[in-house]
Amino acid sequence: MAAASDEAWIHDSRDWGRTDRLPSRGFYDRLKRAFDLFGSALLALVFAPVMVCIVLAVRRSGGPVFFPHERVGLNGRSFRCYKFRTMVPNAEERLKELLNSDDALAAEWQEIRKLRDDPRITPIGRFLRKTSLDELPQVWNVIRGDMSLVGPRPIVRDELRMYGRNLGTYLGSKPGLTGLWQVTGRSDACYRRRVAMDVYYSRNKGLLLDLSILVKTVRVVVTGNGAY
Repeated sequence: MAAASDEAWIHDSRDWGRTDRLPSRGFYDRLKRAFDLFGSALLALVFAPVMVCIVLAVRRSGGPVFFPHERVGLNGRSFRCYKFRTMVPNAEERLKELLNSDDALAAEWQEIRKLRDDPRITPIGRFLRKTSLDELPQVWNVIRGDMSLVGPRPIVRDELRMYGRNLGTYLGSKPGLTGLWQVTGRSDACYRRRVAMDVYYSRNKGLLLDLSILVKTVRVVVTGNGAY
């Protein structure tokens, strides 16, 4: 019942606006899809040996290798977003315990939906997050068409209400493997700023902006700024 209610709320154009009000970008969308397929296939090929090593390392820490998580995609459609597991297997239960027992952590989670010094992260997981290698399995999401190489952040359903009247704009773009958030502060950015960056991208997306973000992503990944 709750899920059905959420779906109706997402697509209520009277309150939140319609995604089809965004300007049509037919040629750009076709070109972007072709680039997504080429780029994700290239990433999978180049990083195949690295991914094999990560699989072996994560498996040694116990628990599943991959962490599939429900995210919201284009037009409000849910999909399973894949990452290498970076936390202890019972991470969700552990999070509830932490937030219930520590008011400071609860406030931090409320503000940015992350914990800067998250005790749930494993040693190998901390390295994967710092280098952004935990995101590599999302090339499969890009190939499937759930995501794009560049786009807004893939968010969980509970975060949708944070977008207010900008929700229709956000839902008009596929989530990205990288995006403005990743190249301008990442986890250091407050949630309001994240929303502003997602909305800006959705309204101004284009080939030059995508290429600029991809170039900046390389620099951010190398320096590890804002990753935790």
